[in-house]
Amino acid sequence: MGETMLVVAASGIWIPPLGAVALGLVAVLGILALIALVVRAVAPKVSAIAQTTAKDGLTQPVFYVLMALGVFALMLFPFVSYHTLGEDLKMLKTEGLTLIKILGIFLALWTASVSISDEIEGRTALTLLSKPVSRRQLILGKFLGILAPLAILFVVLGALFLCTVSYKVAYDFRENSAPEPTAQDCVREMRQISPGLAVSFLETMILASISVAISTRLPMLPNLMICSSIYVLGHLVPLLVNSAAGQVPLVSFTGRLISAVLPVLDHFNLESLVATGKELPPSYLGAALAYSLGYSAVAMLVALLLFEDRDLA
Repeated sequence: MGETMLVVAASGIWIPPLGAVALGLVAVLGILALIALVVRAVAPKVSAIAQTTAKDGLTQPVFYVLMALGVFALMLFPFVSYHTLGEDLKMLKTEGLTLIKILGIFLALWTASVSISDEIEGRTALTLLSKPVSRRQLILGKFLGILAPLAILFVVLGALFLCTVSYKVAYDFRENSAPEPTAQDCVREMRQISPGLAVSFLETMILASISVAISTRLPMLPNLMICSSIYVLGHLVPLLVNSAAGQVPLVSFTGRLISAVLPVLDHFNLESLVATGKELPPSYLGAALAYSLGYSAVAMLVALLLFEDRDLA
């Protein structure tokens, strides 16, 4: 009952800023629709494969399980007492970003394995290639189709996450007897967290491209294990190279070699930056976009090379 009274009492503060979330949601959906139209116009066969893959991905039970898990957790986070002496909002932002990213990565890896590896093993890919569809078009279509449910997951959970951040701003002052915030405070916190969602999606896209390449040769379990290892190494190797252990020549050489081959995912780890309220420069977001597109393109090239001579019979 007390929680309900807090929601009602603070509604005049955190609900009006949600109009900005609605506008952002419409803008993102418009951009996704525009990208789909461009792909359909430039490569209709790739677009057809992407649409089929996206529909298959959206019908998987795991998609709705992950979506439900994300919705439940994000709605629960604002009411969790973190015992951080007034820093609960920072914890909420950090945990929300991490949760959405982990759910997205798992969905990307699962969908890539089911869509590519299972179809190769089940001879479905051979049936598709018997039609006027090349192997390049098949792989590119699969990759774009995998990104579609991933984008929907990020859009839905991201919009809900922004709503919970706005509510948390109003909720905390009721709990801590802090000065009453304004709607502008809610908008500022939501605006500050939005680039973190975009960067998290770009990191997930990189891992999805790697998973596609691995799926052309290996089944689901090895794919999940390899991609999980890449995720861990991508975050730890830069830290190891810059640490005291990185001063050892062998460790430094090994770390730099791995970082030259594997994606440097530590650049996408912005949870601490976002949680401290610092603004993400637009140039950083542009650099992250360029890096993710470049690495995904390289991963797609590797996927095409691996799939080109794969025996499907």
